[in-house]
Amino acid sequence: MTPEADARLKIDIQLKAAGWGIASRIIREEFHIPGSAYVAGEGDGSENIPDYVLTDPHEQPLAVVEAKHARRDPRNATRQASDYGDELREAFKLPFHPYLFLANGHETYFWHRPLYTPRRIAGFYTQADLERLRFLDTHRQPLDATPINERIIDRAYQHEAVRQITQRLTSGHRQFLLVLATGTGKTRVAIALIDVLLRARWAQRILFLADRRELVRQAIDACKEHLPGLAVSRIEEGKVDPAARIHIGTYPAMMAAYGQLSPGYYDLVIADESHRSIYSRYRTLLDHFDSLRLGLTATP
Repeated sequence: MTPEADARLKIDIQLKAAGWGIASRIIREEFHIPGSAYVAGEGDGSENIPDYVLTDPHEQPLAVVEAKHARRDPRNATRQASDYGDELREAFKLPFHPYLFLANGHETYFWHRPLYTPRRIAGFYTQADLERLRFLDTHRQPLDATPINERIIDRAYQHEAVRQITQRLTSGHRQFLLVLATGTGKTRVAIALIDVLLRARWAQRILFLADRRELVRQAIDACKEHLPGLAVSRIEEGKVDPAARIHIGTYPAMMAAYGQLSPGYYDLVIADESHRSIYSRYRTLLDHFDSLRLGLTATP
């Protein structure tokens, strides 16, 4: 078996694990883009067509998967994949930029244009993940024009914390650490941020992790008080309620559940008491999700 064929076989298995049926119409191999001109690809004389196109049930393109063999860095295909995405967007008149996966069977990178640069992920997104992301991209509103709910937080430093995070989100940052003194309302700041991201269509599904059951209870109570009408569910016994918008649980509870969830399942993960020992102990869990991440920690 050639290195190229071996890589495609591994990628096929990984796509199947994410729910993409190779024989179905929602995954198209060697996809011919309507109206695309012939372009020689990579100097080998081959036609310039995507290796895979992932579609929704109506056969509208969602994403491109560009496959390389294991000895090549998949990020070398960023320009090629970007061109495919642009051609698909034009051919199908898509209101968003198709998502790009760069893979070699061992590493997979995800490129969410135009917000972020390519980043390594733990596995392929599911169809539901991409459809949710398409909805967010199509309806996303400017964060700086989305007001903070003063019924959730009313102190100047709390507002400043939320605005600092939203400004950095707008400029392409994805990971944040919020450090506040004990008793100054870091949980409420996090809830105010959730509220802004939900209303601005930057997030739909959130995971809130805490290191103690008491903190989980407090977070659930705070969400129910300040985000009424929003479905909030506690993670217990390895079960995650798919109907809930916010899932809250301890790190150990989520360790028993995360393996059944895709890397793109959450839009935002909030890790309470996010100090070094917690991250080290649950790094596999935290690194599994390809999401915006907010760490919360308190000063003495």
